[in-house]
Amino acid sequence: MDVKKILGAVDHTLLAQNATWEQIRALCDDAVQYGTASVCIPASYVKQAKQYLGDRMAVCTVIGFPNGYATTAAKVFETEDAVNNGADEIDMVINVGWVKDQKWDELLSEIRAIRAACAGRILKVIIETCLLTDEEKIELCRIVSESGADYIKTSTGFSTGGATFADIELFAKHVAKHVKIKAAGGISSMEDAQKFLELGASRLGTSRVVKIVKQTETETEGY
Repeated sequence: MDVKKILGAVDHTLLAQNATWEQIRALCDDAVQYGTASVCIPASYVKQAKQYLGDRMAVCTVIGFPNGYATTAAKVFETEDAVNNGADEIDMVINVGWVKDQKWDELLSEIRAIRAACAGRILKVIIETCLLTDEEKIELCRIVSESGADYIKTSTGFSTGGATFADIELFAKHVAKHVKIKAAGGISSMEDAQKFLELGASRLGTSRVVKIVKQTETETEGY
């Protein structure tokens, strides 16, 4: 198991409602120390985190989170604000109700609008797989592929389930080659993290991987 490779794919995440700056700063410190891909944090901390980190670590934040049913205009404003505050990456939540209503054109238009608001930053599209049928997931693979987004992402981690191996396999079969995959939610072991990467994920949304590595170091030192 290549631990550095796994860490390099991690969006080190803290999105709890009661997250404090002290916790966010510690998350940032760990991300730099262990070489993660980014920190993924609430929008209200983006400016402070970017000032703290500078160019040492990419800052990711979430838009329309976690329910996804804000208006497109609201999501676009959130995105513009995050970019102005220094966000390097944007993880947006789709409107799952629109999926159920088969409003495919509206979904595509919204993602494209947020893509434009990103002003060149990385965009990941959270489709909340636990609420969808396989047919809906496949259609969303097409929409995300056409939208100009960089990633399709499984989950917020705030709904009824997180990433599954089956969903990553399905994404890998149905997204265009230029679209990368992010597994998020419920990644609880290094073995799971490695398996998600082997199946085709390029990013992992989790806080557990860094904690596991830190715990292993502590145990080794104690031994």
